[in-house]
Amino acid sequence: MAVISGIVAAEATALLAAAAWYGVQLLTGAPVLSFWGAVFTLALLLAFASWLYAVAVFLFRGFRWPRAGALVAQLFVLTIGFPTLTGGYPLAGAAMLIPAAAAIVLLFDKRVIRFASRAAGSPPAL
Repeated sequence: MAVISGIVAAEATALLAAAAWYGVQLLTGAPVLSFWGAVFTLALLLAFASWLYAVAVFLFRGFRWPRAGALVAQLFVLTIGFPTLTGGYPLAGAAMLIPAAAAIVLLFDKRVIRFASRAAGSPPAL
């Protein structure tokens, strides 16, 4: 579970770094077609990074719901990693594909499923 949480947290950190770079480029006056579209893209990067951090934390704590979120995130990474790998950037593509594939395999390991079987507490009765 620690390995999967680490992979997801590393991906969230990479997204946060990309958002920081994007924000610096936006502030320095890099040409964009739509300023508000670029601001929206920056907000999406920040939101997805924070969501991935939450997934990593709650996976590490053993909750059940983040497994689906982690799987979806890894599938997104795979859809970006394959074209990156075949598009002339093999190192960047491999840096995306190898951790994503490892996380997907580990998400279906019996020990991980057993550990991540904790559900949130039941709602209080009125």
